[in-house]
Amino acid sequence: MKSALFSSLQGEFSGELRDDSLSRSLYANDASVYQRVPKGVAIPKGEKDLRLLVNWSKRENCALIPRAAGTSLAGQCVGEGLIVDVSKYMNQILHFDPIKKQVTVEPGVIRDELNQFLAPHGLFFGPNTSTANRCTIGGMVGNNSSGTTSIRYGVTRDKVIGLRTVLSDGSVHEFGSVLKSANEAPQVSDFGKQIEQEIISLLQPKSVQEEIVAAFPKAEIHRRNTGYALDAMLSASVFGGNQPFNLSKLLCGSEGTLAFSSQITLALDDLMPTESAMVVTHYKTLESALSDVAVVMEQELYTCEMMDKVILDCTKGNHLYSQMRSFIEGDPHAVLMLEVRAETNDLLEQKLNQLLGLLEEKSESYAHPVLRGAQIGHANELRKAGLGLLGNMVGDQKAVACIEDTAVALADLKPFILEFSEIMNQYQQKAVYYAHAGAGELHLRPILDLKKGSDVKLFRAITTDVALLTKKYRGSFSGEHGDGIVRAEFIPMLIGEKNYELLKKVKTIFDPYNLLNPHKIVDPYPMDKGLRYEVDRREPAIETFLNFDDSRGYLRAIEKCNGSGDCRKTENASGGMCPSFHATRDEKDTTRGRANALRVALSSDDQSALFRSTEALEVLDLCISCKACASECPSNVDMATLKSEYLYQYQERNGYSFRSKLFAYSTHANRLASYAAPLVNIMYKSAIGSLIKKASGIAEKRSIPSVYRVNFKAFLKQLQQTKPVSNSAREVVLYIDEFSQFLDVEVTKSAIRLLHNLGFSVQLIYGESGRTFISKGFLKQARSCAAELLPKLETSLKNGLPILGIEPSAILSFRDEYKRLLPESDLLLRLADQSLLIEEFLVKEFTSKRLKTDVFTKDTASVKLHVHCHQKAVSNAKVTFDLINLIPNYKVTLINSGCCGMAGSFGYEKEHYELSMKMGELRLFKSIRNSDSNTIIVANGTSCRHQIADGTDKLALHPVQLLEQSLVSSEVNL
Repeated sequence: MKSALFSSLQGEFSGELRDDSLSRSLYANDASVYQRVPKGVAIPKGEKDLRLLVNWSKRENCALIPRAAGTSLAGQCVGEGLIVDVSKYMNQILHFDPIKKQVTVEPGVIRDELNQFLAPHGLFFGPNTSTANRCTIGGMVGNNSSGTTSIRYGVTRDKVIGLRTVLSDGSVHEFGSVLKSANEAPQVSDFGKQIEQEIISLLQPKSVQEEIVAAFPKAEIHRRNTGYALDAMLSASVFGGNQPFNLSKLLCGSEGTLAFSSQITLALDDLMPTESAMVVTHYKTLESALSDVAVVMEQELYTCEMMDKVILDCTKGNHLYSQMRSFIEGDPHAVLMLEVRAETNDLLEQKLNQLLGLLEEKSESYAHPVLRGAQIGHANELRKAGLGLLGNMVGDQKAVACIEDTAVALADLKPFILEFSEIMNQYQQKAVYYAHAGAGELHLRPILDLKKGSDVKLFRAITTDVALLTKKYRGSFSGEHGDGIVRAEFIPMLIGEKNYELLKKVKTIFDPYNLLNPHKIVDPYPMDKGLRYEVDRREPAIETFLNFDDSRGYLRAIEKCNGSGDCRKTENASGGMCPSFHATRDEKDTTRGRANALRVALSSDDQSALFRSTEALEVLDLCISCKACASECPSNVDMATLKSEYLYQYQERNGYSFRSKLFAYSTHANRLASYAAPLVNIMYKSAIGSLIKKASGIAEKRSIPSVYRVNFKAFLKQLQQTKPVSNSAREVVLYIDEFSQFLDVEVTKSAIRLLHNLGFSVQLIYGESGRTFISKGFLKQARSCAAELLPKLETSLKNGLPILGIEPSAILSFRDEYKRLLPESDLLLRLADQSLLIEEFLVKEFTSKRLKTDVFTKDTASVKLHVHCHQKAVSNAKVTFDLINLIPNYKVTLINSGCCGMAGSFGYEKEHYELSMKMGELRLFKSIRNSDSNTIIVANGTSCRHQIADGTDKLALHPVQLLEQSLVSSEVNL
């Protein structure tokens, strides 16, 4: 914190205040195309801090920009004032009444985490955005979010009962009814009462109401967020309607421009019927899909979503999502996803048959497969990933969010889209169509290069023409994503100048100082200024050591991040992306934050300044290179690889530290230590070991692994002499990496015995994978390792032998980093194709029946399994789970553990030790400690087993150790 900006808040503010350039650059972007550098960042801990900030902003004449997950698409949460991030601390569920079916939460509560809390009570909060695993309730109120379930459960405005707010004068006022403890009185301020009366007076005249009804979007369009929701207020009894007067309905969708919400009370729904099925109708043309929307909406659907060919094609190249599209038949130009639900299976089948009958009679689809169970989840994940997947478009052309939020009446949907397509044709644009067809809303995106001035002009021209088209059909130009910056300047044209003057008066009534998120909705920023990229800039020429041709260079690999914020999932969500963010909840520790910092650092024309940013180095410091982003980020932003390149370039310019060399060359140290292994191991556990730790910057509490010297070839030869295998035995190569050779020798012995006892003819090949060099940015040395190892494997590769690995981070580098380290060759492609985790190989052998499961014991056991991060990213966790499940009576549980926290050298380093252990505590350690004493703990990563030992005092086995122990006899299959 720099006192010049926050001097008058010091000593009072209990949260965090940051005004360094790194923090500002991290918050300069959201998920939109906009960039505006704020003056600073404030992270309040509660309502008191919000009041202090509001009063401070008046004194300093500094705008406040509310922000949580930062996933808004229209530029709502970027600005030139003080960013107020409520996500880190203001995230508590405050009050819950299952009888009233109401809950009060702070604005930073994540939607899916709220529903996890509510599920045991049979309730849930219905609006369901594609960002539900990281978006917050405060953000949903600000945008009046809706999502896939709106056709059954409505939008956020329908669910907001009351808001406790901090107003622009610093007072606290409750609008509507806020659920609270029985002895708490409603909070009312004079300014709040004044606001309510002035809004009533503003909307009271009949002429005003008639103008609103005539010019606002059609009332039957449920998703309408154009301007402030004055049309929704007209249903209040004070204006002749049948609803209570409740200004929380007006605040919903106001984008933080009128007040800060400190508490939000929501109406809840009963959980959706448990039985479900999804019909995915396939179409040869977009028009036929649109024609079917009105047809299928005759049925009682829970979702009616559309994806077009562009989105579907994006899923083909994504490691995670390509596995989820097996239900797609042929090459459709569009699909509709139609979900039906019921309380019983019989009733579900009845509803399903009605829908299928309707499709046979009236639909223009050429296929309509029925999905059930996990397949429905896969289909929904594809749709949810749509926005992020668009970031996979290689190069500078992207699907741009400017007209992606139009909503029209269902009867107008087809003609609207056809006219829209004509506009796109005039501009020679190929648009992307996806989202909520059943609600009359399609997310329509032109593909533009906003680095070019000519395309920025198209950006405005296309937006203007589509705004005019939306006005023609009296649609909403902002269906659910809000006006923000991109659409706000079109509001006067859309609803008329008279109504726009009303909006300005509303803003003045609530915020006479114009300090709350200014230049959104009224008095807007120009929609084509303050864009993320400098227009017509000369792209910096960046030469890299690793090959980034698949992204057209290093900078474009960084720019694939479009801000969708999947990396802001917490440990309570599935997946493991950004474990350091799970522990810190700081934006700088997300993939998005790191990408933003790298992009800023590398956008300079000054070649001498490239790769010298200490701020970029700071945000990379807590990146543990788990590689989860490479698979879980829909845009495949591989921050681990980007970090390796940055570290290499930075260190080449500034030198390599002693400790980095120590860890990078740890294999060399272990090789030397192995010659005197018994003595070295005694020394590690003595006072000398403490001195070594201190001198090396290793945490005092961290144990140092023992080293060993084993002649594995002699070990194998003895096995082969004692129990020869058949002359026709299948040959395999067991790759002994640097960790398996000097540290995990008992695991290596088990792997050799297991393969031998299962009847394989085993060859051993030693070699350093280069993993320690890659993680520390010693890329020249890593390339040398790869170049030295590849010829050793040449004969085996050309003979088609599988290369089996014990340590995931080592063997999987053959499929991943080696493609960037070495020039492309047939041998390199063979290496990637023929390299397997030992678990992958064995599962294939058992699945193909070449091996029989009767070789395993019939004893019972409980097993908990933790899988290495690189395996989750480059392979999958299920393969190890499936392998252990082959032992007939073993009950296996896959721990939803994310990263263990060790992450190679990270957990050893004294400044990272506490955070490393905190990562482990989030999920992994808890699960292990909660296990029965007889439960077997299994982990296939060397770092993972070390972390488990240090964090829980439990010994974890490698899967091969468990399998070897489970063999009925050492004579099997010989």
